[in-house]
Amino acid sequence: MSAGDPTDAALAGLAAAGDERAFSRLVARHKAGLYRLLRRYTGDSDEAYEAVHETFIAAWMALGRYDANRAFLPWLRTIALNKARDRGRRMAVRRFFLGGDENELAVAVDPGQTADDGLQARQAMHLLDRAVSRLPDALKAPLLLTAFEGLSHQEAAAILGLSAKSVETRIYRARKALAASLDPTVFLGN
Repeated sequence: MSAGDPTDAALAGLAAAGDERAFSRLVARHKAGLYRLLRRYTGDSDEAYEAVHETFIAAWMALGRYDANRAFLPWLRTIALNKARDRGRRMAVRRFFLGGDENELAVAVDPGQTADDGLQARQAMHLLDRAVSRLPDALKAPLLLTAFEGLSHQEAAAILGLSAKSVETRIYRARKALAASLDPTVFLGN
């Protein structure tokens, strides 16, 4: 955003008054970041894309309730995480009734493989994304907001409705769970 660009709050105000172009600017400004957050949260690019779409629909519908005295992006991230959780619950119900192994998409990486380093790095990132997406919501959201989105514990706490200490504790538990579930040789290249 350059010095002449309107703030998110100004654009949100214009959008709430019916200016669709202002809302389109907000979408353009934030869709990539939300997609990255939700891609890591869900572990699935299609699910993330759908959740981003639902996020912006919900944000458009709720603009009248947005408080311009508060930062827009944390408000939008809160909506996005709620949409991802809702989609996750719906998918769990579908899997329960329709059957399906939730581990069926797991990818195994042979540490002794001769593939080039780029492929190995992509596979390692895929494994990490899958492991993060399988964390319980209570651990996943604080980890993603701080480690991947760069928020402070206090900022993540405000989005999640927790104390900063709770966020710190949940991040510790998330990292511990990830360490227990991942093969370190995949990431160390041994």
